[in-house]
Amino acid sequence: MTRPSSGLHDRILASALHLFVERGYRGTSLQDIATGVGCSKASLLYHFSNKEAILTELMVPVMREAERLDARLDGLDGADAAVAAVTEFAGLAIRYRREVKLLFDNLAEATMLDTGPPKLEGFGERLVDAFAGGSLAFEDQVAARMALGGMFLTTADLSLDDEALRDALVAAALRTLGRTPD
Repeated sequence: MTRPSSGLHDRILASALHLFVERGYRGTSLQDIATGVGCSKASLLYHFSNKEAILTELMVPVMREAERLDARLDGLDGADAAVAAVTEFAGLAIRYRREVKLLFDNLAEATMLDTGPPKLEGFGERLVDAFAGGSLAFEDQVAARMALGGMFLTTADLSLDDEALRDALVAAALRTLGRTPD
């Protein structure tokens, strides 16, 4: 169980995200996080019951943004769906690059996605379908998965510049999908 937000609570989250990205989830202990914040492990445990609770809370903003993206894509199909999905997913992935890297580098520990908001159940498949413009053709589904996976992998590379990356991601994904922006 997590406690209400406070300065220390937020600093714990920031320290945990930094350390999880730098050292990996398994390579980071609660003591490491507490030391990074300058508090005791007991103080950290007042705010978070365990390391998994920290990881789950770090993903809450990402999940909320994914819910909003899912709602915006509902009802779109064809080229409109593909362009909107690619463009908006690129924005989301760049806004949450460190979280994307954390997920990518620690897929085995990313079990909180299985217990995410019920609204997000099936989100990955709906996103692939949007990337494919609603097409069920095998080639379109493969291209959609390649584009989505490529965006995910590329965004996780924190050495790339945010400004240039968004436009390049969108252009490359749309080329992969055989689409052009409006």
